[in-house]
Formats: sequence, C-alpha cells, structure tokens
Amino acid sequence: MGVLVSVNVGRARETAHSEVGVTGIDKRPVTGPVSVRAPGPRSEGGGSGLVGDTVCDLRFHGGDDQAVYAYAREDLEWWSDRLDRPLSNGSFGENLTTSGVAVTDAVIGERWRIGTAVLQVCSMRIPCRTFAGWLDEHGWIRTFTEQARPGAYLRVLVPGEIRVGDEVAVVDRPAHGVTAGVVFRALTREPALLPELLRAGDLAEQERDIACNRLARVASS
Repeated sequence: MGVLVSVNVGRARETAHSEVGVTGIDKRPVTGPVSVRAPGPRSEGGGSGLVGDTVCDLRFHGGDDQAVYAYAREDLEWWSDRLDRPLSNGSFGENLTTSGVAVTDAVIGERWRIGTAVLQVCSMRIPCRTFAGWLDEHGWIRTFTEQARPGAYLRVLVPGEIRVGDEVAVVDRPAHGVTAGVVFRALTREPALLPELLRAGDLAEQERDIACNRLARVASS
C-alpha cells in the first residue's frame, strides 16, 4: 500500500512555451477533499479529472486517458539530488504525488483505489516544451527521456473524493506486465519494445495507435 502525500491542481498562467499561450502545469497542493470527476462533455464544464484543475492545451493534454497524472515523491527526490535543487510536490505538474508506489512500474490496466475513487493506469507522460520551459533545465527533454521515470496517467473509473493521507491501494493488476515505463521506453528510445504494447488491452488509444502505426511502417519497409 502506498499513500497520497499531496493533491495538486493548477490554474491557467501565461507562458511563452505553449502554442496557446497559457498552461496549467503550475500545480499547487491543496488541502481538504478534492472531487474526482467521471468522464463528461467538456462543453458542459465537465471532462474527467480533478475538480478545480485547469487543462489549457486540449489538443495534447487532458481527456479521459490523461485525466489524472501521478508521480512518485521518491522520483522527485531522485531528481532533486540530480538537479541539485528542491522539488516541491506538484513540481512536475502532477495531480497526485505518492509515496510507497512505484508509479513508473505500474502495469497498464492496474486499478488504484484512493479515497472513494477508483483510477486506472493507462498511459505515461512524454515530455513537451511546456514541461521543459517550466523546469528551466538545459536539455531537459533529452534528460527526462534518458532517465525513463515518466510517472503515469490514469483514467477515472469510479468518481469520488480524495485527500492527502489516503491510501493508494492496488485493487487489480493485469498479468501482462507491460508497465508505464515500458510504454515510455517503447515510444521514445527503444522501439524494439513496441510489440509488447499490443498486449496491454487498457493502453490509452493514442499510444496504441502510435505503436500500431510505427509497427506497420516497419512491416512495410
């Protein structure tokens, strides 16, 4: 069992590192219960994720397969030592900062119960220029990619409320063994792993499509 050490939400702020001119990557810890919303039409103020959290560039962020982003406090500490700077909870734009959970090693399709909500691991984070601009570290995209500690995106299966101190209980784990880290490595530096992704039935549609398209190009070459 792990524990939720921080729940983080962001408000829109101006940035020169996004085509839409604003970003919600500046996630700040909040106290008290936070509602986790089930999928619903964004045009009606819905969309799955944490109530109060802002997603600005909907072409590349948000959506049901990127409803909640989780990152391990242990990995933030690892990066803090490497970068020689403190990294507070939410520094990587994560909604959930966990402890005692190997987030990058979470299996695609794995279900987490946190508070009264149930979330499912379905994808991982690919670094973008907004993330690089936010961290303000030279060569950040390359560095982040080389170290392959991407964290995990989760979809909302059961809406509910979460709060700091809640247990992060893995209530189901598929046997295929394809982790968020494997997906990241396959889509970045280790294309030989792409066939593995097709074994993960709950993989986010976008990542599955990318894997299929790349494998098709290899087969036809």
